[in-house]
Amino acid sequence: MQARVLAFVLAGGKGTRLYPLTKERAKPAVPFGGRYRIVDFVLSNLVNSEIYSIYVLVQFKSQSLLQHLRDGWEFSGVLKSQFVIPVPAQMRSEGEAWYRGTADAIYQNVNLIEQSNPHLVVIFGADHIYRMNIRAMIEYHADKRAEVTVAAYPVPKELASEFGVIETDEEGRIIGFHEKKADAPTMPGDPTRVLASMGNYVFSTNTLLRELYADAKNDRSVHDFGRDILPSLVGRSAMYAYDFQTNRILGDPADQQAYWRDVGTIEAYYDANLDLKTVSPSLNLYNRNWPLRTAGYEDPPAKFVFDEDGRRGEAIDSIVCGGSILSGGVVRNSIIGRGVKVHTGAVVEDSVIFDNCDIGRKSKIRRAILDKNVRVPEGATIGYDLEKDRLQHHVTETGIVVVEGFRSTVEISKMTL
Repeated sequence: MQARVLAFVLAGGKGTRLYPLTKERAKPAVPFGGRYRIVDFVLSNLVNSEIYSIYVLVQFKSQSLLQHLRDGWEFSGVLKSQFVIPVPAQMRSEGEAWYRGTADAIYQNVNLIEQSNPHLVVIFGADHIYRMNIRAMIEYHADKRAEVTVAAYPVPKELASEFGVIETDEEGRIIGFHEKKADAPTMPGDPTRVLASMGNYVFSTNTLLRELYADAKNDRSVHDFGRDILPSLVGRSAMYAYDFQTNRILGDPADQQAYWRDVGTIEAYYDANLDLKTVSPSLNLYNRNWPLRTAGYEDPPAKFVFDEDGRRGEAIDSIVCGGSILSGGVVRNSIIGRGVKVHTGAVVEDSVIFDNCDIGRKSKIRRAILDKNVRVPEGATIGYDLEKDRLQHHVTETGIVVVEGFRSTVEISKMTL
């Protein structure tokens, strides 16, 4: 008999390091790859893994995320166990507070677990870009007769101070947690790498409920899985690390490496986006056996018009999404979202352009991220004079210009001319 699995997706993150892209939206709602949102990756992984009972826990600036879930993920199957439902903080903890930590977020919804009575509860974050066959992790959990299984990703030991590191024995049993310590223990048999926690968990239901109730009564706890509950289980419960690098996706080549990216900074987010337009990207969006699902927009096809010297609509080494029109403009090495217009003589290079932007005639954009609804006036430049750009836009240390948008129409002033 296949185990009954209930999923919780933690989608309330602020994503402060992605500011200003998170100024008006939660991190899971940030666009990625032109037509997707970051949350689409974890939800697609769950559905592709035949896990259909999913609660999405929302909190900070959730309106954009809620609209996306409504447009792309609300479905009602034949069975009552098929759903994707957003859940705000229920104020069930002492003091009727918002979610105080990852463990408290689950505790405030403990009634949903008790009502569903699943064999297993999977708890996954919505902040990362990755593809994962979650059933393989569940099978590992069962084979080990584990009470808790934590997904882990090997990283060079030099990066140990940036991650929560899991210490294991040779059998994969977890014997310690080390939070962002440069001298964290390396993997058994591999002195060059450490196991970084991905923040994705499989719990046997009875163990999870027991620990949630105990943690809620602990005044010294910050009510977080990584800092409180999991370290307290070391030596008390059968807890194992699942090596994400062993995970395989149906339809991928046998030698395809598992993909996981923490896009927590503008630089990491920008690099992960632009990797998609390469000939052989690390993240395969074209595997029909493991589709990346999102909202089903009724967009017309992308269009490229004019075939005249100096007025040719074309895109090279780029992704162009539905409804966009390159009307005599040129796009190189870029990601173009839905409904974008690039007018005559405009040049967009090495950039990520969100939905519904309008790139004016003879304007030039390079190494930039334009949020949705930005209108670039004729002849404007972005990314060519960073000192001028800093007067109006956010510019990272590496020179990526982020232009705020999001409202119905955002005009760039003539200051950038």
